[in-house]
Amino acid sequence: MSPHAIFTAFSTIVVREVRRFTRIWPQTLLPPAVTMTLYFVIFGNLIGSRIGDMGGFNYMAFIVPGLIMMSVITSSYANVVSSFFSMKFQRSIEELLVSPVPNWVILLGYVAGGMTRGLGVGLIVTLLSLAFTQLEIHNLPVMILTVFLTSALFSLGGFINAMLATKFDDISIVPTFILTPLTYLGGVFYSIDLLPAFWQGLSLINPILYMVNAFRYGILGVSDVNVGLALVMIVLFITVLSIICLRMLQRGKGIRH
Repeated sequence: MSPHAIFTAFSTIVVREVRRFTRIWPQTLLPPAVTMTLYFVIFGNLIGSRIGDMGGFNYMAFIVPGLIMMSVITSSYANVVSSFFSMKFQRSIEELLVSPVPNWVILLGYVAGGMTRGLGVGLIVTLLSLAFTQLEIHNLPVMILTVFLTSALFSLGGFINAMLATKFDDISIVPTFILTPLTYLGGVFYSIDLLPAFWQGLSLINPILYMVNAFRYGILGVSDVNVGLALVMIVLFITVLSIICLRMLQRGKGIRH
């Protein structure tokens, strides 16, 4: 395919994905905003006033980066897994399979769509957080890089889940039993310095811990882990998942019968 044809195919997928989640914005953009507002009120104002400072910051300011990252992770993942599986279920995926569009363009288009929703929800949650606390950006490049990489990573994760799923129930298993626990145990609401040595070591195998702390460093300047290592790990995860996605597409895993 020519560069123009590749760009046309990519932009078509992205525009369709964006129109899809903006058309049903009460289901895709509003619920995360309401949920995070409740977190701000309950954990930040009511409970946070009793907890006091954490990491040298008041509790509300400490949890805001984690809550923003949580919204980005869940929205990026949900957009891709629901969209791609719907195409499988409706059998409209066959239109892509018979087209001359390269697999990497298909993957990139869906990932870009997931990132658009994830970053959009993250921006909404960030603006809502300003009503509860004042944020001063410590390192803007690290903050932007972390949120973009994290959104891409979980968009790829959603793509894998969608390819392996055979029914609608399958697309909720990973978010419910894997993604949600890892997110809550990823340092969103606490610093792992509060944990005993054994649990600190165990927490270090949670990949979301690195993403949350790298993003927290970008905003507040504090982190429980080495920020450089965190960014390297995110890039490594993206590379591995990208290879897995492309090989699954090449073999037609879950989409060719």
